[in-house]
Amino acid sequence: MTNQPSIFMPNSAALDYQRKMTNPIIFWSAMLVKLPSAVFWRLKVKTLTTEKCEVTIPFFWRSQNPFKSIYFAALAGAAELSTGALCQFALAGKGQFSMLVVDFRAEYSKKANSKITFSCDQGTELFELIDQMKIGETAQLTMISTGKNTNEETVAKFFVTWSFKRKA
Repeated sequence: MTNQPSIFMPNSAALDYQRKMTNPIIFWSAMLVKLPSAVFWRLKVKTLTTEKCEVTIPFFWRSQNPFKSIYFAALAGAAELSTGALCQFALAGKGQFSMLVVDFRAEYSKKANSKITFSCDQGTELFELIDQMKIGETAQLTMISTGKNTNEETVAKFFVTWSFKRKA
C-alpha cells in the first residue's frame, strides 16, 4: 500500500456522516441507540478520512478484564468500528448497499493496559471497490485494524472481512 493521498472526494452525505462520527456528542447519542457498548467503553472516532479511520478505547474500569488489561471484546469492538465507520463513510450517498461481517480474526501480541488506538488505513482500496460495484454485484474486502498503545507498540491486529452488495 502506498502513502499517496486519496483521490476520492467525499459527497455531501459522506461529509455529513464524517462530521457526525467525529463529534463526540452526536456520536455517543447515535451509539446509545444503535451500539450502546461503544458508549459504555467510551470509544471515540479520532480520525475519519478517505484514507483511514482511527478509533480509541481508554483503559479504565469499564473496558478492563480481571487480568488488568482491556477485555478482548472491547478491543474487538473498537477494531470493528474502525473498519465499519470507514465502510459507512465510503457508502454514504452512493445508493442502497447491504454490508455484513463475514469473517473476523484477531492476533494479540502485547497486553493492552493503556489507551489503545485502532487504525485502518485501507480507505483508498475500499473507495475504489465501492465505486466499481454495479447493481446486484457483491464484493468482499478484508480490512486490517492495528491497535497500538500509547508507546506506539502494536498490541493487536484484527482482520475484519466485510461483504457488500449493491442494491437496485
